[in-house]
Amino acid sequence: MNKKEEHKLVEPTKSELEILQVLWEIGPATVRAVNDELVKQKDVNYATTLKFMQLMAEKGMLIRDESQMKHIYRVAEEEQKTKSYLLEKFVDSMYKGSASKLVLQLLGNKKNSQQELQEIKDIIKKLEE
Repeated sequence: MNKKEEHKLVEPTKSELEILQVLWEIGPATVRAVNDELVKQKDVNYATTLKFMQLMAEKGMLIRDESQMKHIYRVAEEEQKTKSYLLEKFVDSMYKGSASKLVLQLLGNKKNSQQELQEIKDIIKKLEE
């Protein structure tokens, strides 16, 4: 990711990330639909969700379609692009840019299934080719 692209992306707060997760899962939606999904995860009220989504649209994280009576919001950046950006920032700040230290930490912290281990081996094999 070049410096120009990096400045376009805004690092979401925890609450903004929860809204993004919902929109990535269900696609473009009204505030009501997003709020209904968030309520399944935690206690949140409609007015709070509305305010967050309005602010996110102002920041450029969401795009609001005002062509109908009910405004439809969609994510401005692709899910993978946002996650890659956040992961890169996390690895830089927590592991001094070392992806291998992150992977070793992850593998050492939990019991991985044989299927997960095989998937990891397959990824490594592809990277070596």
